Amino acid sequence: MGANEQGVCIGNEAVWTRESISAGEALLGMDLVRLGLERGDSAWGALTVITGLLEQHGQGGPCREDPEPFSYHNTFLLVDRNEAWVLETAGRLWVAQKVTEGVKNISNQLTISTEISAEHPELRSVAQTQGWWDGEGEFNFSQVFSPENPPARMELAKQRYRGGTELLQQHDGSVTAEVMMSILRDKPSGICMDSGGFCTTGSMVSILPKDPSLPCVHFLTATPDPSRSVFKPFVFSECMTPVLRVVSPQYGLDDPVRKQPRFQSQVDRQHDLYKAHQVALNTMETNPDEGLAVYEILRDLESQCLTDILAMLSGEMPGEELGDLFFDCVDTEIKFYQ
Repeated sequence: MGANEQGVCIGNEAVWTRESISAGEALLGMDLVRLGLERGDSAWGALTVITGLLEQHGQGGPCREDPEPFSYHNTFLLVDRNEAWVLETAGRLWVAQKVTEGVKNISNQLTISTEISAEHPELRSVAQTQGWWDGEGEFNFSQVFSPENPPARMELAKQRYRGGTELLQQHDGSVTAEVMMSILRDKPSGICMDSGGFCTTGSMVSILPKDPSLPCVHFLTATPDPSRSVFKPFVFSECMTPVLRVVSPQYGLDDPVRKQPRFQSQVDRQHDLYKAHQVALNTMETNPDEGLAVYEILRDLESQCLTDILAMLSGEMPGEELGDLFFDCVDTEIKFYQ
């Protein structure tokens, strides 16, 4: 997931479909997110960037630093100040749905059925050629392209998808940044993952005002498990202070990702905030009272920061030095952990 200075935000999830996954190197979902944000000045613009790259380069490839291959296709949620799209893919094929009302979430499964706003020109002909669709009646993408024997992860994701939908619908019409943070921290639904070998790596909540004179504000944890992390505000600015303490170490040509065959060894990619946060999590486990005290202080700071941001966006207080917000919050968080 990520955002750009144009107010475009993209998130992606892994999916598996009837289309085979490339065993060789190809664009990862994270590559497509990055390139969509680099080149797209709107949600639709980013969507066309991604679909163009799929057509030209395909997708797949190893998505983890491990010699054991693990690959997938992708579904994307793309938004800007004015509109939102869901893009679901199967190899180089794709289908898109414009979200015009209510709420929408994605998970590790295909969700677009017959409400199709745009699609790959060969989508239906490929489905017919493969014998997945007889060409009669409405074309239901999720039914046609979902695998007959889906991976266990896709089956488990059904609960998470339903849980996310239910939580969003409870707040339909009144979804705020604070509500989204609480949903991302929800463990019973499976949205906040910390078991089964997977942990929610990082979380982001964005406020995208329709008024172009107001800045978009992106709240990022930059640490795993949002239920035990703090959301910190980031605003694109010409005078942004680089936040090097959330930049992973660089290894140049010695990086295992640059060597052939790839990922034959592992390196430490933990940035300073991640390391400090891991120590704090350990403290929460070994000394719950001390750990909880620190976390409660940080959550209070998160709440106050959110209040100030909303006041700034509503014109109740001036927005000054916004480019330093994230830097200051990261610095403060690390100092509290120490």
